[in-house]
Amino acid sequence: MKYKVNEIQISYKEQIRSPFWHVIGCSQDAANILYNQWNKNTIGIQECFKVVLLNNSNKVKGIYKLSQGGITGTLVDLRILFAVALKSLSVAIILVHNHPSGKLKASEADVLLTRKIKNAAEFLDIKVLDHLIIAPDGGYFSFSDHGLI
Repeated sequence: MKYKVNEIQISYKEQIRSPFWHVIGCSQDAANILYNQWNKNTIGIQECFKVVLLNNSNKVKGIYKLSQGGITGTLVDLRILFAVALKSLSVAIILVHNHPSGKLKASEADVLLTRKIKNAAEFLDIKVLDHLIIAPDGGYFSFSDHGLI
């Protein structure tokens, strides 16, 4: 008797060679890259959560949109977040979400989620360098700059 099972394939396609990847040296670098990548038609309408994937030199391998929610929130599935980080062989990540209201203050839910992700990342030897909140006008709040990471 033959058993049939699904084949699992894991891939990461590098379309931009590493010498051309942007380096993140500070929260402002990350905020600039992220704001420029954000859809300006939706940044003020609905919340979205993304993860920036980095190599060991803090070069951006890519940005992955984890979720898109409603006006006041979005869900983050840690299993998907870490599947993406592991697939891309990333050693560090930067978390980011937008606040359509423009309010640049971390909620208690934001702080708890960041702590939960950071704790899980430690088991996988992945560094969480920062969590940014981006506003529709381009302003940002950095958890790292405010001692919350």
